[in-house]
Amino acid sequence: MTLRSHHRRLAALASLFLATACSATSTSPAPRAEPPPGAAAPAPAPSAATDSPTGLLSEQDFKALHELRPDKAPPARGQTLDLAGSRAYLSLPAGAKAPIPGVVVIHEWWGLNEHIQHWADRLAEDGYAALAVDLYGGKVATTRDDAMAAMKSVDEARGLEIVRAAHRFLSTDARVSAPRTGSIGWCFGGAWSLKLALNEPELDAAVIYYGHLVTDPAALKAIRAPVLGIFANRDEGIPPQVVDEFDKALQEAGVEHEILRYDAQHAFANPSGARYDTESAADAWEHVRKFLAARLKGG
Repeated sequence: MTLRSHHRRLAALASLFLATACSATSTSPAPRAEPPPGAAAPAPAPSAATDSPTGLLSEQDFKALHELRPDKAPPARGQTLDLAGSRAYLSLPAGAKAPIPGVVVIHEWWGLNEHIQHWADRLAEDGYAALAVDLYGGKVATTRDDAMAAMKSVDEARGLEIVRAAHRFLSTDARVSAPRTGSIGWCFGGAWSLKLALNEPELDAAVIYYGHLVTDPAALKAIRAPVLGIFANRDEGIPPQVVDEFDKALQEAGVEHEILRYDAQHAFANPSGARYDTESAADAWEHVRKFLAARLKGG
């Protein structure tokens, strides 16, 4: 073999090696480096396809996003009543007579506590019959562990029975006789506000504060109500890319919707939360008020 032939053979072998290496890089995932002993495992890549009540986070990480407010809410103005074998809190506008537009209020992961009752009272001051449901069977959590246990114990069929009963109450009770109805919820309750919209074709508006999302356009086609979604750009549980998927899926499903995003963290507007971000929460609330007024009070 001549020296020139030897060089040509080496060049061919090198080209073959490089082609094989590039092919392997494009079709095979890179091996994951094992974390050092004692280090936390890396977080999974963001994806909306999860049935976990904590979304993309571990239970410990999800619990870390929540802290209960230490202060007491103002005195309640409404009344507690029985609803589908559970309790609920009804707040009516002062002096108003039926028909009154109605809103189903769905608590965050702490349960139906005094702060959620106060939020129902705020809606009543705005001219709505607000019915706050209890999906925890009378339990009100005061620690993160209790809240996690309560959230995980909720049976979906039973939960749907309760929120749909709330919608039916607002539509048929003589004190309300709501001609139009909406729903609102935060975090855990935001997910349930979306569930109600998916399962109640007579709903007229749905407000979702950073709840666990559905991103399948085929499933979202069941929604008849306009949707207002409120999210935090620094939310580790519902990150912006998942919100993007939700936005795109709603568009593909032909659902009227508006998405608001704030430079804030998860739970920034939770009525019971100590992480309440006054500026962002106040701006979001003004959008909610306009959204509900247009959909539930408009001509």
